[in-house]
Amino acid sequence: MVITPEGRLGSRRLLLWFLLLAAWEAGSGQIHYSVPEEAKHGTFVGRIAQDLGLELAELVPRLFRVASKGRGDLLEVNLQNGILFVNSRIDREELCGRSLECSIHLEVIVDRPLQVFHVEVEVKDINDNPPVFLLKEQRVLIYESRLPDSLFPLEGASDADVGSNSILTYKLSSSEYFALDVKTNSDDNTQIGLVLRKSLDREEAPEHNLFLTATDEGKPELTGTVQLLVTVLDVNDNAPSFEQSEYEVRIFENSDNGTIVIRLNASDRDEGANAEISYSFHSLVPPMVIDQFSIDSNTGEITIRKNLDFEKVNSYKIRIDATDKGHPPMAGHCTVLVKVLDKNDNVPQIALTSLSLPVLEDAKFGTVIALISVSDLDSGANGQVTCSLTPHVPFKLVSTFKNYYSLVLDSTLDRESVANYDVVVTARDGGSPSLSATASVSVEVADVNDNAPAFPQPEYTVFVKENNPPGSHIFTVSARDADAQENARVSYSLVERRVGERALSSYVSVHAESGKVYALQPLDHEELELLQFQVSARDAGVPPLGSNVTLQVFVLDENDNAPALLPPGAGGGAGAVSELVSRSVGAGHVVAKVRAVDADSGYNAWLSFELQPAAGGGRSPFRVGLYTGEISTTRALDEADAPRQRLLVLVKDHGEPALMATATVLLSLVESGQAPKASSRTSEGATGPEAALVDVNVYLIVAICAVSSLLVLTLLLYVALRCSAPPIEGACGPGKPRLVCSSAVESWSYSQQRRQKVCSGEGPPKTDLMAFSPSLPPCPAVGEMNEHQDLNDDHGAKVSLDIHY
Repeated sequence: MVITPEGRLGSRRLLLWFLLLAAWEAGSGQIHYSVPEEAKHGTFVGRIAQDLGLELAELVPRLFRVASKGRGDLLEVNLQNGILFVNSRIDREELCGRSLECSIHLEVIVDRPLQVFHVEVEVKDINDNPPVFLLKEQRVLIYESRLPDSLFPLEGASDADVGSNSILTYKLSSSEYFALDVKTNSDDNTQIGLVLRKSLDREEAPEHNLFLTATDEGKPELTGTVQLLVTVLDVNDNAPSFEQSEYEVRIFENSDNGTIVIRLNASDRDEGANAEISYSFHSLVPPMVIDQFSIDSNTGEITIRKNLDFEKVNSYKIRIDATDKGHPPMAGHCTVLVKVLDKNDNVPQIALTSLSLPVLEDAKFGTVIALISVSDLDSGANGQVTCSLTPHVPFKLVSTFKNYYSLVLDSTLDRESVANYDVVVTARDGGSPSLSATASVSVEVADVNDNAPAFPQPEYTVFVKENNPPGSHIFTVSARDADAQENARVSYSLVERRVGERALSSYVSVHAESGKVYALQPLDHEELELLQFQVSARDAGVPPLGSNVTLQVFVLDENDNAPALLPPGAGGGAGAVSELVSRSVGAGHVVAKVRAVDADSGYNAWLSFELQPAAGGGRSPFRVGLYTGEISTTRALDEADAPRQRLLVLVKDHGEPALMATATVLLSLVESGQAPKASSRTSEGATGPEAALVDVNVYLIVAICAVSSLLVLTLLLYVALRCSAPPIEGACGPGKPRLVCSSAVESWSYSQQRRQKVCSGEGPPKTDLMAFSPSLPPCPAVGEMNEHQDLNDDHGAKVSLDIHY
């Protein structure tokens, strides 16, 4: 282009117009990307910021954003690096259906100045959809008379993909009767059909199961399969047929009218009406036969219409036709030869003599029970008689002479299993058909004492509260003897032995007839936790038989012991605590401690401490720890406080009803210089061990309170282990104090632990650790927790927990 001097001003304007046009094209131009469907989250699509000519630093200030109408958040841009990536699953078939082209149109907008960019992301198809048939099973009905090369159309498959991924090829499973016909129309519409290769025979194969497989041309190839169920329909191409061409029937004279001579059964390989058969006499059957016999057209039963006489006619020859109901009907034929036999009209006779009853259940093999004789008035084979017994009885027949038998014992008897046998003797002659007679012999089995009394289970566990009234009924044992009468009469007694230093009979007794077990004296849980003994059951047979059952009686604790105060230590009297307290101590300082134990266990031994209010109604500068018994200051002491403080501490357990005791604490307030130095040295010497003990106790509290959450399981395991432990002789006596933990308040208190020997007197001493969770107020503050951690006695003794099972 040549620009003259005269046109310089116009040229500048034209240049400016071109620059504006270029900027507009750059701002409104379109960028193309492509991404395969089903790409994973984070898949790289393109460097959109770079391709749009935008700097990474200006993306955020210019409010760079991407919008896609109706496409959600399938694609997203990382504003740090300007990369367009896949944000969520992209399904091409869901977005575009079967359209050949599928794209996601994005609008990229930036401000300052406002610019709009258009980005098109092409979604490429992958072969992720297999061919699908509309039905899982296609049924084809074909008459067996259809000729070869007949075509039967089938429903093809469809593929949700496009392009080569949706081009399908078909394959039919191997079959000698069928082939697959596939045709493609001008509009690429594929028609498939089933071609009959050879004639069908429903009687040989009424059904044909084939599989049609469709395969696409994707990579990798995907397939779909449908089952083809070909049902062959029947035509009447088979005549009825009998199993035999001739039947021979023998029937006795004097048979009743209506007696079935024979039931013919013809079969037709066809089905439906083509297989329905009607029976009839052939047209050439003489009238004499028709008068003597009748035939049921539906069942084929030939019955007697008139009395048969062997002396007049001894055989009949009958021709039978079986005709189906097809079109045209077809018929089959057979011949029935009826032979009339002479009748055996006398039944055998049975006579029973010399019965030896009842029979002891321990009788020896071969013992004779009865003598039997039989007879028959007929002659020849009709008069030959054989005897037999009902099966599955412990007896047998022994032939002693012609038509004479002995009934003898053949196997062991057990009255408890079978107390009586009804033995049926059957006498049968040799006639045809044979006649028989029966006679019944009732054999009673007498009892012998061969069964010991038996308890339903070898061991019982009984729970009894302590302080029961003397003579109270605690349990009933019951044994059953399978014998009868005197052999089954059971009496009960104790298996006597020593329990510690006392006889078992001083604790319990058992009623000889009823089996009721009574406690002869009040039981004390603190002295005896478990009483284990055996009860013997013995019958009245000769010789007597017996067995034993073990009873474990657990004595349950009741709140029958009030808390007992422990001596405060050297220089103090029982039940009273005297301490010197410096007036200079601050709030929370422990000045004294009340110690108490309870002889009970569990809740009944869980102690709490309560400070009684002052007599004048004034507020005391002291308080007592709820579960530790430690008395501490609530504030700093001043001159207005009385020099002598008398505190009453109420100690209560958690039993029902609660029992209590009162402790008196005398405190003398002195100046700081007058406090005994020995006390200071003692406190300083105990600081180290107590601090270490607090750490140990924290772990103990956490562990034991965790166990308390499994209370039911712990109790069951505890009882099972104690019952299964082998008893060893041991002495009863008090043991070291044991600790009781409450998971609700996370605190400790003492209860007196006893080492109890097992009731059998054969077990080692056992100590228990009980954990429980009462419904109490929430845990105290952290300040009070420091009070509760003191688990030492006056001498700083170390607490140890031992659990023995």
